[in-house]
Amino acid sequence: MKTLKDQSILIMGGSSGLGLATAKAASAEGAKVIIVSSNQERINNALEHLPNATGHALDLSVEENFKSLFERIGNIDHLVYTAGENLSLNFLSETDLQESRDFFTLRYWGALTAIKYAAPMMNTEGSINLISGIANQRPGSGWALASSICGAVNGLVRAAAVELAPIRVNAVSPGVIKTNLWNNMTEEQRADFYNGIGQSSLLKRVGNAEDIADAFMFLMKEKFITGQIITVDGGSVLV
Repeated sequence: MKTLKDQSILIMGGSSGLGLATAKAASAEGAKVIIVSSNQERINNALEHLPNATGHALDLSVEENFKSLFERIGNIDHLVYTAGENLSLNFLSETDLQESRDFFTLRYWGALTAIKYAAPMMNTEGSINLISGIANQRPGSGWALASSICGAVNGLVRAAAVELAPIRVNAVSPGVIKTNLWNNMTEEQRADFYNGIGQSSLLKRVGNAEDIADAFMFLMKEKFITGQIITVDGGSVLV
């Protein structure tokens, strides 16, 4: 059985949602987990559920913070990058261009910066794992920004896999997942949204954070995969 026991895993965006679910799964296997988030309170709450874990509160929009973090933590075996704020979905005619540029700061530029500083600190057979999304494969109206970010991440994965080999670089591309990404909706709107998306998918449900954590666990353990975007969407892109 492949295991992550005693391996060092840095999860940026690890205090909630997909990152926290991945941190819990890795910690349960005995990995040494380091979570990073901009919110110290969320880090403290997350660490209560993570044995053998540490946390750092950092502004991931500042490059110097990445450099100082790796100076403190040293070498790692795996990087998982899931950091990102809630996206605003708008039609192009209603899009605020400056706000749109800002959404790239964490989701794309943050990921690129993390790779820049993580790669020299990666142990043998290490892996870098990013988050993308099916918006690039199957965008809907109002999803131009989300689709663009996911496409940029997908390109980064393939280019980095070539440049950094034998370090493995991959991404998980989720469909709709029940996380705080959708907290800008009311509870009733979320329930209707989840039900509508779920019923239109092949597996008749939306995903949970644990579904995506399982995919990240696979990518960290499987040593013969790189440059790939793994879709985990319940079959949504097929219908």
